[in-house]
Amino acid sequence: MTCGSWSSAYGRHLMAALTVLAVALLGHGLVSGRLRGLAITGPMVFVAVGFLTGSEVFDVASFDLKSETVIVLAEATLAVVLFSDAVRVDLRQLRGFIGLPTRMLGLGLPLVIGAGTLTMRYVVDLSWARAALIASILAATDAALSQAVLTDEEVPRCIRGSLNVESGLNDGLVLPAVTLFSALTVADSEGEAASFWIQFLAEQIGFGVLAGIVVGSTGGRLLVQASRKGWVEGISGQLAALSLVGLAFLSAHALGGNSFIAAFVAGVSFRAVGAEDAEHLSEFTEDSGQLLATLTFVVFGNALFGPAVDQLTVPIAISVVLSLTVVRMAPIALSLLGTGLRPPTLAFLGWFGPRGLASALFALTVLEETGAPATDPVFVVVAWTVVVSVVVHGASASWGAGRYARWYERHRAGHPSTPSEGTEPMSMPRVRGAAMPRDVEASEPSPDDGS
Repeated sequence: MTCGSWSSAYGRHLMAALTVLAVALLGHGLVSGRLRGLAITGPMVFVAVGFLTGSEVFDVASFDLKSETVIVLAEATLAVVLFSDAVRVDLRQLRGFIGLPTRMLGLGLPLVIGAGTLTMRYVVDLSWARAALIASILAATDAALSQAVLTDEEVPRCIRGSLNVESGLNDGLVLPAVTLFSALTVADSEGEAASFWIQFLAEQIGFGVLAGIVVGSTGGRLLVQASRKGWVEGISGQLAALSLVGLAFLSAHALGGNSFIAAFVAGVSFRAVGAEDAEHLSEFTEDSGQLLATLTFVVFGNALFGPAVDQLTVPIAISVVLSLTVVRMAPIALSLLGTGLRPPTLAFLGWFGPRGLASALFALTVLEETGAPATDPVFVVVAWTVVVSVVVHGASASWGAGRYARWYERHRAGHPSTPSEGTEPMSMPRVRGAAMPRDVEASEPSPDDGS
């Protein structure tokens, strides 16, 4: 591209958008340490930059949700994030407290989707398919928005690990639900028979899983074995791991499957065959995902939240509040009945389920698939819920972690016979966007004894 290429209207528009992204990255990098002390997170900054530079405020740049650039960014980000999340979580290291995330994902996640569906159906007055679509999009959580919780060593390791594992896996687990209800929503609008879309969904999931298993296990095994034999050097291995995301994505697309399901399953399969080697080889993939996620937050604030600002109504505001409180907290508490956890722990686990990157990406990809406008109630609810979550969860993370840690210490002091669990050394999985402490003795006792 020559300098003259920027002289067209499209070129000037693209240059303005790229300038906004570059300045946002540079500016945040210069003051990121100071902002962390002020409880101002990266997602807060990037969503605000996107919104303020959009047509609703200063009109510096605008991102077209229908443009190929934005579509590619959203799809690439979602695929890389799903793959990285799947590789990052090693369930074998969590055997001391695997029951908590298993309950939260196996029981709590379906209950959250069910409660969210009822809320959107009767509060916002949407059809069942559209209500379930919103609930599925908002069921995914983003641990990066509550970094301070996951990096505070005063918070029991089993609680931090449970939240991190839940957020790492639930975005992949809700993909079939998002795909199903997105298809049913299109069926409602286009008049297609529901049976056609159910068959389409089966093919999407089936071929997506198949492509993910084949690429993740075969390609991953070849890469890991070559690495162990010393055939792989430095960045070449990291780039090869990133290529697995593309291969899974494209293979599923060629077969007629869901490319995002393929990316997630490929990550699970890669981790299964490669263990710690897979995590090491995918570090560049995770870093790439972090960069793409940052750009996505700017696009989200600019192109999705901007149009949603003046679409806020009382029912939507009520649904946002319920989504971030009762709809999440009550199902999580129900899923953990019988574990002996006390109310402060249940409230802590329920509250720190922030909605962030995954929900924003699901919304962007569904918007592309359905062709609906950004002012559609589905996307207005998602946009407002994500933005409110980015602010309130980001701002409350340090305070909430400190308050819970102090309660836990008082509880330990009053119950010296509390049994311990997870006493052998283990490493915590990384949270997206932050390094978790590694190779530290996990000697904390169980947070609650039920007394």
